[in-house]
Amino acid sequence: MVCHLLANLVLIVHFLFLAFVFAGALLVRRYRWLAWLHLPAIVWAGLVEFLGLYCPLTVLENKFLNLAGEAGYSGGFVETHLLAIIYPDGLTRAIQIALGCLVLLINALLYAYIQREAAKKRCAR
Repeated sequence: MVCHLLANLVLIVHFLFLAFVFAGALLVRRYRWLAWLHLPAIVWAGLVEFLGLYCPLTVLENKFLNLAGEAGYSGGFVETHLLAIIYPDGLTRAIQIALGCLVLLINALLYAYIQREAAKKRCAR
């Protein structure tokens, strides 16, 4: 029971990390210091996607599930709704690379917007 709860907790943290990687620049717009966390997170996520590395959070999730006596994910809100986002069916290397490119493109556009906005504020002073 405890191991299953820990696996769910890690899965939620994993999902929040992915959300931060994907759209953390929106938070950086308000809290500039978060760039020091967001940029390394983007680099890590890019390495995982482009090089096909295993994320330590995935390893930890699976360890807790194995300790709970489960071979895979089943039932419950967390597994049903978050797993499909983190581990979609039919995920191939080409799709992983495309997703990595999409995340990089979105973040590059958001950071360009943030920089342009900051430059406008500096010029207005």
